[in-house]
Amino acid sequence: MQAAVMRNATLTTDEVPDPVPGPGQLLVRTLACGICGSDLHTLRHGDQFVEMSEGGSEGLGPGIPAPKIMDLGQDVVMGHEFSAEVLEIGDNVGNCRPGDIVVSVPIVLDAQGIHPIGYSNDYPGGYAERMILSDLFALKVPEGVDPRHAALTEPMAVGLHAVNLSGIAPGDAAVVLGCGPVGLAVIAALRLLGVETIVATDFSPTRRGLATVMGAHEVTDPRTEPAIDVWRRVDGRRPLVVFEAVGVPGMIDDAMRSAPRGTQILVVGVCMETDHIRPMRGVVKELRIQFAFGYDPLEFKATLDRIADGELDVAPLITGSVPIAGVPQAFVDLEDPEAHAKILVEPTASSS
Repeated sequence: MQAAVMRNATLTTDEVPDPVPGPGQLLVRTLACGICGSDLHTLRHGDQFVEMSEGGSEGLGPGIPAPKIMDLGQDVVMGHEFSAEVLEIGDNVGNCRPGDIVVSVPIVLDAQGIHPIGYSNDYPGGYAERMILSDLFALKVPEGVDPRHAALTEPMAVGLHAVNLSGIAPGDAAVVLGCGPVGLAVIAALRLLGVETIVATDFSPTRRGLATVMGAHEVTDPRTEPAIDVWRRVDGRRPLVVFEAVGVPGMIDDAMRSAPRGTQILVVGVCMETDHIRPMRGVVKELRIQFAFGYDPLEFKATLDRIADGELDVAPLITGSVPIAGVPQAFVDLEDPEAHAKILVEPTASSS
């Protein structure tokens, strides 16, 4: 089958072996797969990704085996934001049947342990024509839901988890730093929760426009007016949570500098580089800093339900699609925030 392969820190299109489902597994045909910012970072900083994965496995909890970590010396087929059609089923499958359209938490289980789809040498991700999923984690997409929209379940669940973890309540205020896909997912979750003042900031006019579409009440270019100043101007009274969704060095320290006393800062942007903060700022202001990662299965299902019910409209986020052969160029195109928000890989699509 055809796949976009990460090989020697570059992306290339190549033929790879067709996967075969084992017990409890599904063979699926990829319908749509979003290109994630984490994949862009991994292509550029794969060694840091592996190093952090090796150092963080103890955080999974007692009795839970660590996921198998990819070897960058071998081929990797990325892609973990997907929808797919079930083609075949292995033994001991009771959830899905051939013909079902599904999404899944991007994890596969087998006798060797846990494998993260998209960051595995053993299981190809959604930048391939076919994948293996675990029947246990697959969710059927309700009839009538566009598989392209269903593919955004995974990234939108990240935003829901960050908002849930923050403890923010309806009637509170939020500042979202960065309006890339993660920031936009946070904004959408805040809107659905009923947060009354949502201020979003980004250098990109296109992303600021999308932030408004997804639910931000105020948007700002940080070069013109800092987000905290906008919050003070339009609100300034409600309890505030700052969501850092940029993921570049210096952002946490900057948020600490500008945040009012007692603010919670929720870090959901993925920074793979060493960063520095000045703890005294947090001490004097009694700031609370928390980090968010991923989502739980219930949040994943809740996000699919919201998309299916029309409560969460993800269509504005999809700004392009490419076939597998177009994946390397799509990675380049996504470097320009004015050009795209979310590009979908559709194995049977033409470039758009």
